[in-house]
Amino acid sequence: MSGPKHDRSIQQSSTSRSSRPSLLVRNLGEPIRLTGWNCSGVCLEAAKEGDLVKAATRLSLTSDQRNFHQVADNLTSIIVDHARKAGHLVNLNQSQTVLLVIRPDNSAELWLDTAAMELNVMVKHSMASGSAVFTSDIADVTGMRFPLVEIGPNDRLVCIFRQDWLFGLFFDFNPNNQLDLEACTKQLGTLYRKIKYKHLYEIISDKKALLQLCEAGWFPFVEILGKEFYDLAECYERGTDIPAKEENIVNKFDSERLERMFARWMTKPHFEKRKNLLNSALAAFKDRNPIPVIKILLTEVEGIIQDAYHVDHGKRPKLENLIRDVCKSAEKKAGEPDTLLLPSDFILYLKNCTFKSFDGRKWQGTARSRHAVGHGAANPDTYTMIAALQTILTLDQLAFYT
Repeated sequence: MSGPKHDRSIQQSSTSRSSRPSLLVRNLGEPIRLTGWNCSGVCLEAAKEGDLVKAATRLSLTSDQRNFHQVADNLTSIIVDHARKAGHLVNLNQSQTVLLVIRPDNSAELWLDTAAMELNVMVKHSMASGSAVFTSDIADVTGMRFPLVEIGPNDRLVCIFRQDWLFGLFFDFNPNNQLDLEACTKQLGTLYRKIKYKHLYEIISDKKALLQLCEAGWFPFVEILGKEFYDLAECYERGTDIPAKEENIVNKFDSERLERMFARWMTKPHFEKRKNLLNSALAAFKDRNPIPVIKILLTEVEGIIQDAYHVDHGKRPKLENLIRDVCKSAEKKAGEPDTLLLPSDFILYLKNCTFKSFDGRKWQGTARSRHAVGHGAANPDTYTMIAALQTILTLDQLAFYT
């Protein structure tokens, strides 16, 4: 399969469900028509004639997972053979996206890079209709679908696609004749997300490395997700150039970027009611005065998530339950626990950084801890521009969660 055709931009994006009417107007070509397709599953183990065998009727794999190549090779061989019998010589190795839709009568449509594809994404800021969407604009990817290909509840589906240097494979042979298109959209989106953001998932899977970043005040915050965070994580892994990289990130938060974040906050009622406080904190950051940034925002973080919880539940819980609930809210909003919002990992960050407890009689805290700052026990030397930015990014992350 060839390299990606749209490395920087997404053809069409949406945060709504896959049933939403598409703005795409046509596919890029016609499918190859096949007949006699009676495959209904993939065998998962070796068996002799007459033996019972486990077979998968629905499966999702990336190319770095076990059995991917065996399953993909077998499926593509069958597709090539059916295409040859239909009078078409195809080379799937040169295709970016292979989509096979199998009808109840065992006829099939084979789309080779011709079916219009759509990603359902959450964007970081407001965008006009028709605007190009770049990777840096994306906060999360929640689905992938083919809106102009007719797929019914009695059909079967096979999709193999390439993103960057990896492949994704998904099939649903629909044994109950109840194909769940919404579930297929989410699963394809999960595959795309795991491949496109493989580097991120590798970082967060190393809990020791993630904890090191959290204790230093860093997290894969939505606003810096991408090259900024990857470069920072590599510096921490090597143990070199950390101060220079952190300062470089701070300098990238100019007035325009901060105003864009502020506009995002103001769409949330529990942020909007604190408009003057939040605006004052950002003004201090622009003046490179970190102390009021930290003093204002760290003392407002708990109030913001308390307000969000109160709206949903009508009460105010203990802090531990509050942290868990705000992350559950993010998981519910994104639809899955392992989306780019990383709600389960953010619990680790909040507990080990923002809401890290301390015993003021034994040690002095840092300006990253809401408790240390609130009790006046943070070391004055820790009130830095880096800590101020981390506080801003923590608040911004919560804007995506609530």
